[in-house]
Amino acid sequence: MSAILDFLYPRNCLGCGAPAPTTFRHICWDCWSDTLKVEPPFCRICGDPVAGAVSHDFVCFSCADSPPAFDLARSVVRYDGVVGEALKRLKYHRALWLAPDLAELMHGCLKAEYGELEFDWVVPVPLYHVRRRERGFNQSTLLAHALARQISCKSTDRFIKRIRPTATQTHLTAPQRLSNVHDAFESKREKQLAGQRVLLVDDVMTTGATVNACAKALKKGGAASVHVLTVARG
Repeated sequence: MSAILDFLYPRNCLGCGAPAPTTFRHICWDCWSDTLKVEPPFCRICGDPVAGAVSHDFVCFSCADSPPAFDLARSVVRYDGVVGEALKRLKYHRALWLAPDLAELMHGCLKAEYGELEFDWVVPVPLYHVRRRERGFNQSTLLAHALARQISCKSTDRFIKRIRPTATQTHLTAPQRLSNVHDAFESKREKQLAGQRVLLVDDVMTTGATVNACAKALKKGGAASVHVLTVARG
């Protein structure tokens, strides 16, 4: 079936247009190689990259000053290049066929950064129900479900709910982002969530305000741990 679909709908690299990329279905090796990866040195807790040489176990000022609710957060790449374009196409242009490639990138990061850690659930950052209805899908849910299939883990979007609308975080300052998502999420199904190890998935992490608010809700609901994984770091 895959060969028939490739014949009827020839695949090209999203970045350079090269035909039939083999590294990923829609990203060729050259474009992937040129993508800026999130690599050490970065904050041990939130994974935010730091410039320069750091030889010690580094914790950024933000995490030291106000420890986040999540245990750790990691991202695959910076929000740029061919992966940044793939995320924009997925989110704003309904390019749903890109989700498996992005989930494959997350799978590689998961193995590299979280090693032998085991998770009971993969949980996406939820959308407010009005925005979910308008968009027709939640990109984080697509990524979470695709990743869960790859690691043979359960996935659900029913553990946390966004209980009020929030403005887009794109043009907000860090303090505004915190205020924007304050008490915007609540935990659900606490009996199922109690004692569970959660991998929280989103497309992009910038200041971490959204994933931190979700982690607070999950832990309030009884989650034993919450680790964050995103495709990109803004």
